[in-house]
Amino acid sequence: MKKTLTLLIVFFVLFSCKNEKIKSENSDKLTKNEQNETPTFGIVIHGGAGTILKKNMSDSLENAYKEKLEEAITVGHTVLKNGGSAMEAVTKTINVMENSPLFNAGKGAVFTHEETNELDASVMDGATLNAGAVAGVTHIKNPIDLALAVMNNSPHVMLSGKGAERFAEEQGFELVDPSYFYTEKRFQSLQRIKDKEKAELDHDSKVSFAEDPFIKDSKFGTVGCAALDKNGNLAAGTSTGGMTNKRWNRIGDAPIIGAGTYANNATCAVSSTGWGEYFIRGMVAHDISAMMEYKEITLQEAAEEVIQKKLPNLGGDGGIIAIDKNGNVSMEFNTAGMYRAHMNAEGDLKIGIYNE
Repeated sequence: MKKTLTLLIVFFVLFSCKNEKIKSENSDKLTKNEQNETPTFGIVIHGGAGTILKKNMSDSLENAYKEKLEEAITVGHTVLKNGGSAMEAVTKTINVMENSPLFNAGKGAVFTHEETNELDASVMDGATLNAGAVAGVTHIKNPIDLALAVMNNSPHVMLSGKGAERFAEEQGFELVDPSYFYTEKRFQSLQRIKDKEKAELDHDSKVSFAEDPFIKDSKFGTVGCAALDKNGNLAAGTSTGGMTNKRWNRIGDAPIIGAGTYANNATCAVSSTGWGEYFIRGMVAHDISAMMEYKEITLQEAAEEVIQKKLPNLGGDGGIIAIDKNGNVSMEFNTAGMYRAHMNAEGDLKIGIYNE
């Protein structure tokens, strides 16, 4: 009896040791596999959509746009590669475009009818669904940074005009003189549109502005970014000078959460560019996310449905850039062109301007 009991004990001890060894080996394998799995991340940007035709673009200007798009997206990609947050990548990327006179945001903002510059911006965090926005600011060098401050340091989502700038001062922002935003190209664009308005009042005028790209694109122009970081968090941001010749403190879609900007870790992050009034009516950025969630379709399918069907049916045009929770990207637009770029986790860079 004792002998049998001893054998059973020995058997159980050996069996337990073997199981522990198998568990340990499996655990080691799992740890190694986990270490070998590189987290997915990516970033996508736009610099505005509109009548962007190669025949109207000099080689030097085309190269200038491509170089600035590459510079901007590389800044954000570096943040993500080093483990930074999607929100940090978005804001730092947009800063580069806000500081360039090439884009209708920050330094390159277009002029209002009163020959001033009024800037809008917004950000959204996909992890918390928190958001911040500013509208109609005139002394803020980088409106996207102020939108982030509104999100992080106030109980509100959107601040506008003088109130937004008082908040900026309280937050330690340096206010710049409005002359900072002056660029001759944007000022002349406004003058062309004003000349067109005068010509339309003169029935005898034979002046034609139909092919002037500055006038045709007076309603376009924005910069934006969407990113996915290594922790699986999404973020999006949009910044703009709005519409050339806008009046009455007009505000477009860029600072409106759900229209110009939206991010949700369950689906995607989106930034819009185009005729803002229609993006507001269609709540374009949120609509893409909602279609993914409720119809269970892909980001690209949702983007195509909204930009190529729903938006044109309303009478609007423009485009979006977006990235989903798995790193898939869409750069969809229904105009002749859209300044755009994308970088994935491997560092592969894609830059586009025209509809090709």
